[in-house]
Amino acid sequence: MLHPPRHFVYLDAVARAGSIRKAAEKLHVASTALNRKILEIESDIGTPLFERLPRGVRLTAAGEVLITAVRRSMADMRSAESQIEQLRGLVRGTVRIGCAESVATDLIPGTIAHYQQTHPGVQFQIVSGVTGNLVASLMADDVELILVHDPQPSETLRVISAIPQPLCAMLRPDHPLARRATLRLADCQKYTVALGDRSFGSRRLLDDVMARSRIALQVALEASTVQTLKEFTRQTGAISFQFQIGTLNEARRGELVSIPLSDRALAHSQLVLAARAGRMLPIATLSFMETLVNRLAALPG
Repeated sequence: MLHPPRHFVYLDAVARAGSIRKAAEKLHVASTALNRKILEIESDIGTPLFERLPRGVRLTAAGEVLITAVRRSMADMRSAESQIEQLRGLVRGTVRIGCAESVATDLIPGTIAHYQQTHPGVQFQIVSGVTGNLVASLMADDVELILVHDPQPSETLRVISAIPQPLCAMLRPDHPLARRATLRLADCQKYTVALGDRSFGSRRLLDDVMARSRIALQVALEASTVQTLKEFTRQTGAISFQFQIGTLNEARRGELVSIPLSDRALAHSQLVLAARAGRMLPIATLSFMETLVNRLAALPG
């Protein structure tokens, strides 16, 4: 709870009571101590604030000016406290987010769990998918925020945060390439690979590099979900590809190794948090957005 300065409370109480003795009783302090405090305030200001009368006190002209400012300040503090309480503990509503599959199984659930510890009244609806579909959902106001890879720049898209996200090769720890610090796509030609289907943004990047560089990969599997690709890599040792953010969970557990691809077209992708330009977001969404921006800023770069 926000507390106004003690001398504000003293001045207000004496002005309302019209008596130092009555104000002291209300404040549960000794009247001599309260009188001494009022005298100290008057000395600091350099002018009397109260006129001493036989049966009490009343404000001087200077006291009237000061008490008006004091009461305005106290009211502002109460208003600020109310707004802070709304943001901190009384936020209600539903936050709707569209996110890439790379962040749908680790980053987003973890951030929501952390947020709901202090905002239990906020619910979430999560839609995962490919960038183009999620941008369309954002423009239709089906979701309020999207977290996606490399959306096309647009005046209708308000970018809130963007962080670098290189495309990585995912390998089993026993793969011959697993000890490399970086890889080029050409290094993967000798080994079987698993690719996302053509709805994947990462697949379009890989196809462009293969077409320009005349690289031919040995594709053993195409799949429509990231989890299928990861599981195929675990079971067969085939190389799969994923943006760095989608590899952190498996890398932490030691199940798979994540190695950034150094090809220019594959090393400069971005993970983008965005809203529709011109839309006023609900307070619950704005509150969660702040948490998510901080989480993105803390990711390994």
